[in-house]
Amino acid sequence: MIWQYIIIIIILVIVAIAIMKAKKMDSKMDANKLVECLGGKANIIDYQVNASRFVVNLHNIDLVNKEAIQKMGAQGIVEIDNQLKIILGDEAKQLKKHIDELK
Repeated sequence: MIWQYIIIIIILVIVAIAIMKAKKMDSKMDANKLVECLGGKANIIDYQVNASRFVVNLHNIDLVNKEAIQKMGAQGIVEIDNQLKIILGDEAKQLKKHIDELK
């Protein structure tokens, strides 16, 4: 009887680990897509996270694909000169971490 519980716990742990890895991969793919939508790495001057907002300064704002960023789940985009404030919610910090790895 105890072996059955141990086997069930092991299976649940394996499933939980697989789910966590899948989420991490999705976040990295989103970071790549976001960089592309912002006009590529060369177009990004600097970026920071301010609460749920991803704030990025760009060389050329015309290279940005705002529609694609919205489709990725952005709750809003504010453009001021060559700066974008993208409201991403809880994912903002995670995306910044993955973009740091790309740079």
